[in-house]
Amino acid sequence: MKETAYLSVGSNVGDRAANLRAAVAQLDVAGRRLALSSLYETQPVDVPDQPWFLNCVAAMETEKTPRELLQLALQIEEAMGRLRIRSKGPRNIDIDIVLFGDRVVDEPGLQIPHPAMHQRRFVLEPLVEIAPEVRHPELKKTARELLAALPGGQTVRRL
Repeated sequence: MKETAYLSVGSNVGDRAANLRAAVAQLDVAGRRLALSSLYETQPVDVPDQPWFLNCVAAMETEKTPRELLQLALQIEEAMGRLRIRSKGPRNIDIDIVLFGDRVVDEPGLQIPHPAMHQRRFVLEPLVEIAPEVRHPELKKTARELLAALPGGQTVRRL
């Protein structure tokens, strides 16, 4: 059964835009790309003493399971040379599954919806660009509503 998955892709090391393009192109093996947001330059949130990120969100129609999609994302990160030296530290590529249809998944190493998505302007701004009415399956709010509810403080600039 085909479902729509939303993936957040980010980079703050090297040629950030090229890293995003390469990762998104590799994600196409997961299924049909339905939409891709603009690129957004974003302020680091949890670890502020690092370079700013470029982020985007891709919508994919896929027949993969959430676990299979996660495995693909991790394979792409590894193939692109991602090093996990410092939690939430600098990285050339980061791919997170934000939403997967209306599923709620809570398994070791996999939580969908992404547990912090509703707090992250760098996820919600690009998500609202391509899917403003997509609903968070637990909070029962649209991406647009979640973005409107965010407090200020996270700098996100559409490029």
